[in-house]
Amino acid sequence: MRKQFQQTVRQIGWVNSGWYALSRGLALISARRVRLFRYYLVAQPVTTVPFSKGRGAAIDVREVMEGELDASQFDRPATVIAERYRRGGRCLAAWKDGVLLGYLWFTLADYQEDEVRAVFSPGEGVAWDFDVQIFPKHQFTMAFPRLWDRANLLLHSLGVRWSCSRISAFNAASGAAHRRLGARRIATALFLVCGKWQLTLATQLPFVQLSVGAAGAPKFRLAPAQDHQQPGETGRA
Repeated sequence: MRKQFQQTVRQIGWVNSGWYALSRGLALISARRVRLFRYYLVAQPVTTVPFSKGRGAAIDVREVMEGELDASQFDRPATVIAERYRRGGRCLAAWKDGVLLGYLWFTLADYQEDEVRAVFSPGEGVAWDFDVQIFPKHQFTMAFPRLWDRANLLLHSLGVRWSCSRISAFNAASGAAHRRLGARRIATALFLVCGKWQLTLATQLPFVQLSVGAAGAPKFRLAPAQDHQQPGETGRA
């Protein structure tokens, strides 16, 4: 147990290790009625410079239209996939030789988080990306950079300059992957959930909020500063 904790500390640091231990303890003693989540809200610049650097050309990335894939291929309930499309969500997926390698979702509209009660609202020139998945056997291929190359080109064509998302502060691999894409942290949010009650503590508005049920979900407006030139763009005012 001690060795495992030391490894966790090395991966996510002392502060997050403490929150993680508390999260696990609360879930255990309450039979998962009480849950604690700590998120980093990050902003990733949309760039036209490819991450793949010409590699992985055999991987085909394209947009998936509603009904094109069975929901089971996303490993999500059909109702969840249908609701994503209904709310304006768009999906890009990567294939090689007809095999689905992974996918990512994004939206330019408000996004209702499904792990906690929260709404993430992209500002002008901002997208929200979510549920980015590369299937385990393909995680060490060029699927991830190829997927983001296509996503960046599409987002750029839509006038998007930042893509925001939330990552668990307890997930070191996800944090590292976002840093490699140039993401920077814009806020931290802590959610303590007990049944219909939820306490939210954040480093941006609404800062502190106690809510009961979905009607009182906190709303986070995402508008990272855009006063500097983005990678891969020249001659812009």
